[in-house]
Amino acid sequence: MRRGYETRALVRDPAQARLFPDGVQVVVGDLTRAETLHEAVAGVTGIIFTHGIGGNDPEGAEQVNYGAVRNVLGVLKAPARIALMTAVGVTKPSVWHDWKRRGERLVRASGLPYTIVRPGWFDYNAPDQHRLVLRQGDTHWAGSPSDGVVARAQIAQVLVASLTSSAANRKTFELVAEQGAAQTDLEPLFSALPADPVAGYDGIRDRDNLPLAKEPAAVVRDLDAIRGRFE
Repeated sequence: MRRGYETRALVRDPAQARLFPDGVQVVVGDLTRAETLHEAVAGVTGIIFTHGIGGNDPEGAEQVNYGAVRNVLGVLKAPARIALMTAVGVTKPSVWHDWKRRGERLVRASGLPYTIVRPGWFDYNAPDQHRLVLRQGDTHWAGSPSDGVVARAQIAQVLVASLTSSAANRKTFELVAEQGAAQTDLEPLFSALPADPVAGYDGIRDRDNLPLAKEPAAVVRDLDAIRGRFE
């Protein structure tokens, strides 16, 4: 809102409307139920995904970490810029990670302009850790704050900035903060990164450890259905 955007928030519980400042349009819906999402995406020009579920519940991970992306893209009627937040270490095989990674693949396959942000551990940064660093290849797999840390406010800053940055388009990166002052201009950070390959479904430099040939048939069908839909 501080950047002058008309903002719409999707919530499951109407009582959550009180959490948002005046001027935010709050829409009630459920990311796991596509039929509830039409109002949320009607007429939008940009979408920021910050959803997620932890743990090792396969059904919940599929419905939320993956299903949310599939359902929103499925009801979207016109192109919109996408900013998708997943997580550092998302390419380390696990139930939770694999479904998030499949959500990333849907975004890349869609033909929509996008930025995929994989933040480090939220708010574990020290008071002097605000210098943003954008990494690629997802090589930090410890599963602890040693993989990288970053403030929630800076994650939000990057997600919002990416929506209008041509330099951030078609780029996937891990987002962490290191010792130093916060940058005021994010464009040089975006510009320094190579874009994802035009062919393929994974981020640039990602490990090839989730082969499409071994993916569930339903996931392959979803990719086929969304591929190039908005090109």
